[in-house]
Formats: sequence, C-alpha cells, structure tokens
Amino acid sequence: MKNSRMIDRTLNYGRHHIRAFLARARPFRSIIDLGAGKGDDLNLAAQAEPQAIQLAIEVNPCYAEALREKGIKVSAIDIERDTLPVEDNSVDVVIANQVLEHTKDIFWILHEVSRALPVGGKFLVGVPNLAALHNRILLAIGRQPSPIKTASAHVRGFTKRDFLSFLEAAFPGGYQLLAFGGSNFYPFPPVIATRLASLFPNLAWGIFLMLEKRRDYKDQFMSLTTPMEPPMIG
Repeated sequence: MKNSRMIDRTLNYGRHHIRAFLARARPFRSIIDLGAGKGDDLNLAAQAEPQAIQLAIEVNPCYAEALREKGIKVSAIDIERDTLPVEDNSVDVVIANQVLEHTKDIFWILHEVSRALPVGGKFLVGVPNLAALHNRILLAIGRQPSPIKTASAHVRGFTKRDFLSFLEAAFPGGYQLLAFGGSNFYPFPPVIATRLASLFPNLAWGIFLMLEKRRDYKDQFMSLTTPMEPPMIG
C-alpha cells in the first residue's frame, strides 16, 4: 500500500488529544516529557498550566539545546536503564508520545513512571497502532505493517487491548483508562483522516491513552517476568 502525498503526518502526534488530556489533568504542578523532542507537548502543557514545573527527558543534543534555550530543564538520561531524576510520587503528569515504540525495556520504563507518579497522577501515552486499518490490509496481502518495519527505529508494536492487558498483568488495578482516541487514518487526506480517526479510533494510525494511577506502586513491573524460550542447539 503506497502512502498518498496528501497524508499529513503531523497528525501522527495526536496533539489535539494531548491538549485535551492536559486540560483534563488540571490542576497539575509538575510534568515530565519522555523523549521531549522539540518540546511541542511541553508547549501544550505550558498553555494548560503555565506555573507547572517542566522536565524534558531528551538525549538528542540538538533538541536538548533548543529546549534549554526555551528555559526548560533537560535531563539526557537513557529511559531504558537510568532512574528518572525525581523522587517517588512527586510528578503529577508523565507524557510518552511516540516514544515507547522505540524502546525494548518497557518494564523498566513503566517501573520508573509508576514510581514517579502519585496515586491520581496521569500518564499520557501516544503510540503507532499495529491494529490500524492500513496495517491490517498490509499484513493480509503479505506486507510488513508500517509500525514494525525492519528498516526503521521502531522495535515494538502496540494495540490498545494489548497495552492495557500488559499494564493489568504487571500492576493489577494500578491504572485506569480515563480517555482514548485515535489520530490520522492512512492513506486519507487530513479532513477525511481526522473524521475517520474520530469515528474509528481503534483503526487509526495512532492511539492515545490517558491513564490514571489508582493505587500505590511496589515495584510490580520489575517482578513481572516473561518466560524465555530455550535456546536452539545444533
């Protein structure tokens, strides 16, 4: 399936959902953006809560410098192995928009997010949707779904059901889904794509979840283990 030149890929970031989630999260006093990039989501956070303390997690030197020039505190840590530079239960909102699909150790990331958020804290997630309509068609005709192409930086695929099942398996009752939406709809132009994503979010290019931490966290993500296949011999 060829992507049309009419596709507006800025819709992939679901900024309208992030803006709505942040408005719903008010009031909040502090926010972390994992993989903050150019700071677009933090700009939305500043509009929602101008006085909130912002922390950008960003390893790209160019992006990090641009964020610092805006007066945003930046930490260039590896979110798959390093500890977030915050105390337990101290951050009201954590954003991970178009980040988790690039990571392998999601257990550590969710451990740190869950450690940092207090009960009532909000976790805003945006990921490409492996179950998007165009990906279902691609797989049906023997083609690789776009979020997990080998020649890309993506190493994980996500669906709404699987991600929520993962959270529940690792941290039972730990998170409640407050809001959900889809953004963009390949291969359609923006006006049609926006409408289709609103009507059929589970078939949209990207899925966006607003989650609320519901109970105290006690390292559950670190204790969840995945059975390993025995090595093949010969």
